[in-house]
Amino acid sequence: MVSLPIPDKSSSVTYGSISYEGNSLGNVVADLTSGRIQSHFRAHIDPDLVEDSLPRLPGWRPIFGQTGQAQGHLRNNHVGPGDLFLFFGLFRRVEVLNDSYKWVRGAHPCHVIWGWLQVAEILHLGNSRAQGPEWAQYHPHFNRGNDPNNVVYVARQKLQIDGLTESLPGAGTFSRFFHNRQLTAPCAEKLTTWDLPGWFHPRDGRTSLTYHSNVQRWHRRGDRTELKSVPRGQEFVLNCDQYPEAVRWTCDLIRNNDDEC
Repeated sequence: MVSLPIPDKSSSVTYGSISYEGNSLGNVVADLTSGRIQSHFRAHIDPDLVEDSLPRLPGWRPIFGQTGQAQGHLRNNHVGPGDLFLFFGLFRRVEVLNDSYKWVRGAHPCHVIWGWLQVAEILHLGNSRAQGPEWAQYHPHFNRGNDPNNVVYVARQKLQIDGLTESLPGAGTFSRFFHNRQLTAPCAEKLTTWDLPGWFHPRDGRTSLTYHSNVQRWHRRGDRTELKSVPRGQEFVLNCDQYPEAVRWTCDLIRNNDDEC
């Protein structure tokens, strides 16, 4: 799986400068957008989770920026050091035909979990670039100008979770597709129909995943839970004190990253 950043004219990073397994993303985006986005266009590489995707300065760590209403939601839900982001995105299969990347005809897009980041610290940038380390200055959230709600989340080196004995990275990506990382239900008519583990259901008065307090969105399907997720959403927060199953589930996803290819 390859997550393609959105365009960002203010970014200092181009699509052509981003690499994946030694190959530039410039040709990928140019092919898949029929030339509407070119290799020299600038990209909003955020979250930035893979060390070898760009040349790095010493001390680099995975990083994620947020601002506006989405950051307000994270702040209001007390997201901070020790909390864990799971990143999901819209993915669709591609193939190479005549040395060009093409969308696979008939392949349906779906929401898939593609990365994670456990927060070590939060940098409150506001309107000052000087508040961040030198290795992070390339990141698009260091080029936003006057934005008092602008922050970046810096990753821990290793996961620190109660009961976890293995040494697992504090941030990274799931480089290969596997069905237990897919959120969109198989054969669903809508992307936003999600198939989740049964424990996700907000039964017994537990607080639901944020933005999903409407009980009509949740349905039990045997040992699984179906969620009609909100059609537009950026940050959903789950209180793992109420859902301890989520901790083991997430650790299993990360632990088995290299085994399920």
